[in-house]
Amino acid sequence: MLALAVPLALIGGALFSQHVGGLFPCGMCLWQRWPHYFAIGAAALSFAVKPGFSRTLLIWLATLGIAASGAIGAFHAGVEYGWWEGLTQCATNFATGGSALDAIMNAPLVRCDVAAWDLFGISLAGWNAIVSLGSAAAIAVLMRGRLMPKGRRA
Repeated sequence: MLALAVPLALIGGALFSQHVGGLFPCGMCLWQRWPHYFAIGAAALSFAVKPGFSRTLLIWLATLGIAASGAIGAFHAGVEYGWWEGLTQCATNFATGGSALDAIMNAPLVRCDVAAWDLFGISLAGWNAIVSLGSAAAIAVLMRGRLMPKGRRA
């Protein structure tokens, strides 16, 4: 359940901040979403299969997706804080409707090296890293407990 709830909540928050809060994502923000979409699919599919190897594999794949998003978020946060440079010249324009020329001319320019929002000095990318990596670790611990025989659990 956690492997489904975490990426759903994080994607929901990202889409809410974009469409309601007006915080347009940069290219690296979008990169962080893809592993979460994968994790949602794998975790949701795990509910459709019988308990056993297939379900366990799907949950582990979802966990890896969550961790991958967290790793991308950690890298992105480092770019925002100026600890290192990003991989490319990073900016994204988003179409705002109307003609193609109007969309290009009126689209916001979003930079990857500038945090659009932060809480307690931690950017959205940083929060994604903290929540995703922490959740992936928690899911891994829970999965390890399910896989270990009762007499061998530490």
